[in-house]
Amino acid sequence: MTEKYEKILTPLTLTNGAVLNYRIAMAPMVAQGSNSDGTVSENDLNFYSERSNVAGMIITGAATICERGKGFDNQLSISDDQYLDGLKKLAEALKKDGNKAIIQLYHGGREAKSSYERFGEVVAPSAVEFPFLPYVPRELTEEEIQKIVSDFGIAAKRAMDAGFDGVEIHGANHYLLQQFFSAYSNRRDDFLGNDLECRMNFPLAVVKEVKRVVKEYAKPDFIVGYRFSPEEIHEDTVGYTVEDSLQLIDKIAEHELDYIHVSLFTKYNDKPAGKEKTFAELTKEVVGDRAAVVIVSNIFSADDALDALKIADIAAIGRESLLEPKFVEKIAAGKADTIVSTLKPDRVGGLLFPEKLKEWFLEEGSALPPLPGDEFLKS
Repeated sequence: MTEKYEKILTPLTLTNGAVLNYRIAMAPMVAQGSNSDGTVSENDLNFYSERSNVAGMIITGAATICERGKGFDNQLSISDDQYLDGLKKLAEALKKDGNKAIIQLYHGGREAKSSYERFGEVVAPSAVEFPFLPYVPRELTEEEIQKIVSDFGIAAKRAMDAGFDGVEIHGANHYLLQQFFSAYSNRRDDFLGNDLECRMNFPLAVVKEVKRVVKEYAKPDFIVGYRFSPEEIHEDTVGYTVEDSLQLIDKIAEHELDYIHVSLFTKYNDKPAGKEKTFAELTKEVVGDRAAVVIVSNIFSADDALDALKIADIAAIGRESLLEPKFVEKIAAGKADTIVSTLKPDRVGGLLFPEKLKEWFLEEGSALPPLPGDEFLKS
């Protein structure tokens, strides 16, 4: 290890006492490698086992907490005890090098396209017609909402039983929790909509339920994180501003979470329009020492990670963890200059990408950000 990168490899103690070996996380990415019924496959085990030492905290792709929240084919599921045997194998594979295994808890809401194909409907805060969807979601009843909150808690308990070190609540990327927080998606006139305070109630209810279950059943160092998108602004459509989301994060941080994960698709050091500070810095100001702040997006090198750690506590690598499973190993060995950040033809097979993940990257108009060198996946 060169002294320059010492901070990356310095262990980090979270607020609950859990210790991360490195200040790098593997960002959650849906790899579409599970079996069609959501059970853990050999593809899953191989893909994640290859990356068991890529970071100090490895976060799985979104695992659906109920069957009607499933957004993708071949998506991981944590919605029933039938998935436990496979989830135990997955947790074991992720932890084999002594790093923390986190499973991301997810409900797609209106984005649950796989559920639409199966059930003929999807659910959301409100029955709003969206120009980018071929269907109108059905508005959730209060009873259904209470059931979903409960399902998040049950999924957290299932994660403990499977041997995971923690869970990440997915409140970002236009999925159900964000939909409730968004004035664009949430047109309700009850205690779950109506104004900013009310739109916070559903994500806060999920956080409270997960924390209740964790306090009752988990070891003290079981990790709970929350991922959020800091603003929802698409041209003239404003779901919420960064000022709005920071109010939500302030309330979430009151519930003793261990980390807050800032989800960006631009660059880790991006700033809101008209602001002098980055999204990560603004989040850190609000959160203070109540939780660690994780930042992600376009971190492809040791220097990028080191720069990201100037504004956050943990740097998360997404596409780079796909390209370079030995990211932290090379830094520790003093070989940071050999980190691979572009896909090469001779490396495709050894990276153990699930076939559907390859197809997704190559799909015309794919929602995924480009993978450097992804043309070599065409084989």
